[in-house]
Amino acid sequence: MSVQSAGILLYRWSDNGLEVLLVHPGGPFWSGKDEGAWSIPKGILEEIENPLQAAKREFREETGFIAEGEFIDLGTIRQPSRKTIHIWALKQDLDADRVRSNKFTMEWPRKSES
Repeated sequence: MSVQSAGILLYRWSDNGLEVLLVHPGGPFWSGKDEGAWSIPKGILEEIENPLQAAKREFREETGFIAEGEFIDLGTIRQPSRKTIHIWALKQDLDADRVRSNKFTMEWPRKSES
């Protein structure tokens, strides 16, 4: 079975038209890599989660906001890596200045401290 992932495409309407929230992976590997690196907040399903629960959890972890409202099931896509992504759209307005991502410590380059 392929890896299962789930995410939320947050959108709102403004005077400028339709706006969507995209995220960019952090860390040294993604430094200076913008082309094709933008995505929706998403992540891998834990063993006992249903896809929408996972999408809500990942959204909270990656933005600091709780996703609430009427979710629109956009279906699934299969990436070339064979990962299946379940996607929902949600109309919600949030203050981008208050977005807070999860943080972690990593060794870079790999095995540099061994």
